[in-house]
Amino acid sequence: MAKTRKIPKGPSQRQLSVGEKVRHALTEILARREIRDPLLERAVVTVGEVRMSNDLKLATAYVTVLGESELKPFVAALNANAKFLRGRLTPTLRTMKYMPEVRFLEDESFDNYARIDALLRSPAVSRDLESDPETNEDER
Repeated sequence: MAKTRKIPKGPSQRQLSVGEKVRHALTEILARREIRDPLLERAVVTVGEVRMSNDLKLATAYVTVLGESELKPFVAALNANAKFLRGRLTPTLRTMKYMPEVRFLEDESFDNYARIDALLRSPAVSRDLESDPETNEDER
């Protein structure tokens, strides 16, 4: 009887742990403003999440810039400085066998949160949440 392989439904505990370590290290580097890029020097970059590949050799960092609506130039600048950032990550992640290559993408989760918040504050939803004056409180 052949064994069936289980397909993982999400990231492993190791991927999540390493992703958080990489996120913390990136956040520290960006907070110290070690990157000498005119665009990034004036920006407050937030790393929302880092997802690791299965082999832990690729880290995808989802970033947003506070106060900026157009993120593409900032993401391009971060990707241009990815090798520098990888070198700065090395002392923090020295226990890893391979230093992950870092790629940056726009974090759209804040836009999703804002969209959900706007939906929840819409008149249609608030109308549904209002209590019916004819319904007795004891019947609920």
